[in-house]
Amino acid sequence: MDKVQHVVDQLYRNHFGKMVATLLYCSRDIDPDTAEDIVHDSFSEALVQWRLKGIPLNTNGWIYTVCRNKALNKIKKDKHLTFNSSEESHEGADLKFSESLIDDYQLKLLFACANPALAPKTQVVITLKYVVNLKIEAIASVLGMTIDGVDKVLARARQKIKNESILLEEPNVDAWMPRVPVVHKVIYLIFNEGYKSSSGKEIIRKELCEEALILNKALLDSDIGTKETAALHSLMLFNCSRFDSRFDTHGDIVELEKQDRSLWNKDLIALGHEFLRRSEDINLTSYHFEASIAYVHCIAADFKSTNWKLISKLYERLLERHPNPFVELNYAIALYYSGNKKKAFDILHQLRQHSYMSEYFILNSALGKFYYLDRDYSLSKKFFTIALKQTQSKAEKKLIERHILAVESEGKTNAA
Repeated sequence: MDKVQHVVDQLYRNHFGKMVATLLYCSRDIDPDTAEDIVHDSFSEALVQWRLKGIPLNTNGWIYTVCRNKALNKIKKDKHLTFNSSEESHEGADLKFSESLIDDYQLKLLFACANPALAPKTQVVITLKYVVNLKIEAIASVLGMTIDGVDKVLARARQKIKNESILLEEPNVDAWMPRVPVVHKVIYLIFNEGYKSSSGKEIIRKELCEEALILNKALLDSDIGTKETAALHSLMLFNCSRFDSRFDTHGDIVELEKQDRSLWNKDLIALGHEFLRRSEDINLTSYHFEASIAYVHCIAADFKSTNWKLISKLYERLLERHPNPFVELNYAIALYYSGNKKKAFDILHQLRQHSYMSEYFILNSALGKFYYLDRDYSLSKKFFTIALKQTQSKAEKKLIERHILAVESEGKTNAA
């Protein structure tokens, strides 16, 4: 890959979705397909021009300016398009389309995409697509959907926005609060995608985690931040505190039981605890429970002394309020380590009847590990082998392969 292609790819990865979302935000009638075409054309022009004239010093400014100009040309060509502008004529129209606008308005764009004219799932999908710029595969992964399912949601959303001229604009003051739960969910999904990337070579994408924290802090500092916002912030900080221990010097995954806890960031844990304290409320949300679970992990001296019974109780209460197969998987894992192995295995095998979960490598990997710990090496190898085929991540494959080697070694030793 040449240098120009590399720079454009990085720029595309970081800004494509935001540029599309801003065009939708600025225009009352422009549809998502047209917005995407304009942005695609801007990046294509960058490839051509930068190879001819060299890479500009301010690549961000260049691409935003070109995109803005292409959008204005589109306005002049299609007289029926009306952009939000104080000017009455297209000739005098001015798109406030700049890098600083995107940065300042990203939280507003999140609220804009949480338009009640769209179904809740659609709100989340279009935000992840157009504001966060996640790939279709990543959206499918974080939402537990199929790629075809995400494509269909996006297609219906584009058509609805176009047919009904839905404006993805900042809501009035009274309309902000009802949209907060959707914004929370999207920020949570942004963080999770960064914490465990579903695509690409990197398992951790710290820039997404940082973006989620910045967005949530902006929400906290506004007049509409809630106790739930504080709980979400706490959860993200607890998870961030463990970043440096998740991989060894060779880039290999280090599982929780083997992590060097001296590498856990005590300042972030303390800050997370402060936000957890601030989040105290009579109405507990899923973020309160998840943050509490993360805190129990953070304060444990080591894996063995972790209060797994408390964690399993917290997961149980979370399931009562938020039934979810992913939560159920974590509940089963906590049950196993708390000593309730039979119930753990029952839940894990029940989850394998779920069409999506049966293809989820973490579920089969958990079964492989637990059968290994119970010295059933035949079943352990079976489930680890299934899990190996279900992930495309090289780091995850390497981890599972290490487990399989350990199973085979133990099996031979016991057979002898």
